[in-house]
Amino acid sequence: MTLGEEVGRELRAVRGARLLTREVAEQVAITNGVCIRPIPYRRVDSLTGVAEVVSVPCGATLESKCPPCAKRGRQVRRAQCREGWHLEAEPVAPAEASEHQRSLIEARAHLELQRDEAVHAGVDTAELDAVIDAVDREIQAAGMVGAVAGRSGGGRVRSTRRRQDAPDLPRRLRCDTTLGRTFTGSDGKVFRPSMFVTLTLPSYGRVRDGVPVDPGGYDYRRAARDALHFSKLIDRFVQNLRRVAGFDVQYFASVEPQRRLAPHLHIAIRGTLPRAELRQIVAATYHQVWWPAVDEVRFEGDRLPVWSAEIGGYVDSDTGEVLPTWDEALDRLDADQEADPLHVVRFGVQFDAQGVLVGSRDADQRVRYLTKYLTKSLGEDLGDDAGPRANAGRRAHAARLVEALRFEPCSPGCANWLRYGVQPKGAKSGMVPGRCRSKAHRAEHLGYAGRRVLVSRKWSGRTMGEHKRDRRAWVLEALGLDEGAADSCRFVWLRVAAGDPEAGSAALRLLREVARKQRWRAELERLRARADAAGGDGLGLGVRVCA
Repeated sequence: MTLGEEVGRELRAVRGARLLTREVAEQVAITNGVCIRPIPYRRVDSLTGVAEVVSVPCGATLESKCPPCAKRGRQVRRAQCREGWHLEAEPVAPAEASEHQRSLIEARAHLELQRDEAVHAGVDTAELDAVIDAVDREIQAAGMVGAVAGRSGGGRVRSTRRRQDAPDLPRRLRCDTTLGRTFTGSDGKVFRPSMFVTLTLPSYGRVRDGVPVDPGGYDYRRAARDALHFSKLIDRFVQNLRRVAGFDVQYFASVEPQRRLAPHLHIAIRGTLPRAELRQIVAATYHQVWWPAVDEVRFEGDRLPVWSAEIGGYVDSDTGEVLPTWDEALDRLDADQEADPLHVVRFGVQFDAQGVLVGSRDADQRVRYLTKYLTKSLGEDLGDDAGPRANAGRRAHAARLVEALRFEPCSPGCANWLRYGVQPKGAKSGMVPGRCRSKAHRAEHLGYAGRRVLVSRKWSGRTMGEHKRDRRAWVLEALGLDEGAADSCRFVWLRVAAGDPEAGSAALRLLREVARKQRWRAELERLRARADAAGGDGLGLGVRVCA
């Protein structure tokens, strides 16, 4: 090698080792707990007219997207879980509805009545539906959450009778309370225990270190369908739990992947039930999927249905036959009294329930465990590193599961229905089987498209947003800052367009937020030291800062 070639190689190595300023800024931001993907907004003070560009955290919940925001979200979830688990008094009842909220609901009711009359008269309801949708958006904007009054959505009920292979459950008279029973010890001390329950899906084949021993005999199709409908099974479990318990059971639950990549549920329950009854509830819980059959593949490869603009639907490219719509397919299913559900999902035999007491070390451990994996996607390898061979086996196992999910319908609107000769609900041009955009088909979700955290409405009496605002308000109060948070109408927020010179570069915005966070932390440390010197913690500075 000549001297020139050696010098050139060293220069290329130096250039390759260089880091971009944005990369270094992100590393510094992560170290300081600052969002690495801040969204610039122009905040205009309606009182003074002053406008400034403010960086708003992205709020990502996964570490792969933004580690600081994901960590902050997990801390808030832990606080929410801890606060509601062992309440000794009923959560604060919701405030009285305002006059504006009442008027919106009344208007919604009158619109629904008009729609029913129009349907009976055979009048087109498209314009009325648009008005109803606009009122629904106003209802949400007015601070009302949950389902609005009105249409049921045209849902179908196949049968209300329980399956013959599912045991019946006892029912207790319902008490209007969210608190569990108390128990008095021999020393007169009163205990109010709660529970930590773990539920899993059944076996699909023998596994070792999370990898099927016999991949060919592993029931990937059933595993895929169970994952797709796992959220519905959880809903059924909660319904049965409340029927048997006799009180309004409140819960905080998280969905996590097992090493075999099947989702399972950890659930903190306020109050207790006998383990024998819980076992009965688990055995009696199931969810039936009443969808058209997918046993026969009608279209695949190059032969796929084509979109017809004339009829606004899909037709057979060879025969010109119009594929049945989703509603027509369900009508045929309803007419067949001998039909079986497409799938029935149940929990497996593995079941664990433990009693937990407030203030115990075990309670803190369970809270951390419930939120341990919330910052990771279901498809991430959460097991210990068992060597290259085992890791390769897990990757191959995940790939086979994703392939099983590829053509499995995930919802009524899934493009995969075209493969089985049915038009998806709300069909539109460009739909291709095997290319559904739902997150259920993505490798990082492994079939489960539901929420990772499930919290009942009366768990702590506050929403996630209220918990976040409380923590931020605590920091601002401790620092003696006033950002006008008390007056929600004072500021007007406008999204800053990409390339706006006033916002500056992304790296510069990160550096500003890092400096701001370091200044806040230094001031909080000073206040903590002053409180310690005074012999107390009057400012509550023992709380971890995550503003």
